[in-house]
Amino acid sequence: MKGSLKLKTVLTTLIAAVLLMAAAAAISYQVYSGTIRRQYKTMTMNLAKTEAVTVNAEDVAEVRDEVMKIYRNICRDNGGVPDFGNFTQEQWEAYYQNFENVPQMPAYKRTLQLLHEISNANDINSIYIGYMDVETYYGIYLVDGSLNAEACLPGACDPFEKSNAEQMKKGNYDFPAYITNYEEYGWLCSAGAGIYDDDGEVVGTAMLDISMDAVMKNLHGFLFNLCLVLTMITVVICLVILYGINKTLLLPVKSLSEAATSFVSEKEKNSTEKVQSAISRLDIHTGDEIEELSDSIKTMEKEINDYIDHLTEVTAEKERMGAELNIAKQIQASMLPCIFPAFPERKEFDIYASMDPAKEVGGDFYDFFLVDADHIAMLIADVSGKGVPAALFMVIAKTILKNSAQNGFSPKEVLENVNNQLCENNEAEMFVTVWLGIMQISTGKMHCANAGHEYPAVRRAGGSYELFKDRHGFVLAGMEGTRYHEYEIQMEKGDSIFVYTDGVAEATNAENELFGTDRMLDALNQNPDASCEELLNNVRKEMDGFVKDAPQFDDITMLSMLYKG
Repeated sequence: MKGSLKLKTVLTTLIAAVLLMAAAAAISYQVYSGTIRRQYKTMTMNLAKTEAVTVNAEDVAEVRDEVMKIYRNICRDNGGVPDFGNFTQEQWEAYYQNFENVPQMPAYKRTLQLLHEISNANDINSIYIGYMDVETYYGIYLVDGSLNAEACLPGACDPFEKSNAEQMKKGNYDFPAYITNYEEYGWLCSAGAGIYDDDGEVVGTAMLDISMDAVMKNLHGFLFNLCLVLTMITVVICLVILYGINKTLLLPVKSLSEAATSFVSEKEKNSTEKVQSAISRLDIHTGDEIEELSDSIKTMEKEINDYIDHLTEVTAEKERMGAELNIAKQIQASMLPCIFPAFPERKEFDIYASMDPAKEVGGDFYDFFLVDADHIAMLIADVSGKGVPAALFMVIAKTILKNSAQNGFSPKEVLENVNNQLCENNEAEMFVTVWLGIMQISTGKMHCANAGHEYPAVRRAGGSYELFKDRHGFVLAGMEGTRYHEYEIQMEKGDSIFVYTDGVAEATNAENELFGTDRMLDALNQNPDASCEELLNNVRKEMDGFVKDAPQFDDITMLSMLYKG
């Protein structure tokens, strides 16, 4: 979303301030709350231990024995632990009648009196003594000394976690303090400690609950007051920060923005006049990076103006060079045989060729011409490099090759002669690969020589195109005095030959995969009986489908000849 820098700065500052305030409040609350909880847990556990050592273990043991005897008789008569969770009110009343004589025991009364004294002295919410039966996993209430609450009758049961049974079997009946929050009882901190007789045997568990409602309300009040103070501090700090940012950053940046915005409009209005711009009139002295930015923009304006003047000259020169390159492209295209059919009066053969440069002008070339009435020469070549240098070297190589071939030399002699001529004064160290074939039209006998060029593809009548892996010689203009090998291909009626430059096999798609000679042969053999022109179009169509939108990196040149006999 677009918006002013001032608005974004204000919003960013406020968001950062709110986040920091929330983090500070959360951390402070957690620290304070954690401290309170730890203190209450410690206090509750200490009181539980005090309760455990204060009561008389012999009295507790006497009450326990009586309650557990009644409880086990009930379980025996019931065939197991009764389903206390589904007891009705009548069943509970009948169950409690079994324990109605327990509160009359002197041991019970003495223990209850002690629990009342401990509760009064320490403001305890609930205090009671129970016994954890590890056989049935039930806690059995023995004495409940809670004040201002309905007393829990002896024999009342609550299930406990079976996982606690292992700790109890080891003799540890202490329950570390824990905090709960129930709708009925509110916030409670509870703990338990084992009651042991003189022999170290457990006789019960001293349990108590301390209300935390008041302290939790204080926690909420603390959080409210903390947020209020932090909000006031944050507002003051934000105002100070925003005032400083506005004066030292936003106003200078706004001046820079307005000056930069007016730069284009001033250039359009005063395209020919030299007037003082808004940028040059900036007067920013902040003594920091903003001032350095202002000076840099002034320098940049001067450099842009100089660059625009230079770019105008370069653009004019580029347009002139583009026009000249277009003329050069036309000249290069006119140097290659481009009128088809090339020899309409000759019925012994059909020939077709094409060349697509990667740039305005290229280094690939082809040629075919009649040496005499019974001999036709065909050649295809690829000059190293691209663009204008390759095109100039191509003109020289093509001219010398054609002149040498027309003088009646064999392909081997043509390549050797041309190689020596091209090596003279070749300071640019350019070279050219060439395939040259001269065919006797009447017999179909073709003499060929290869100077580092691609393998030709030959098709016999009724067959498929296959690579003819001839013997390669060294490239032309590579080394003076190089000798070349000549070989012979006997062309019969219906045979054809296809030659090409490496731009065909090395055409690359967006995944950097090469078109390759295998795909080229597949394209040729899709319709091997097609005319020479259709054959080249089929190959180019397959290449375009393979390359798709990837740019062309190399010149693409192809030549095909069908011998009709």
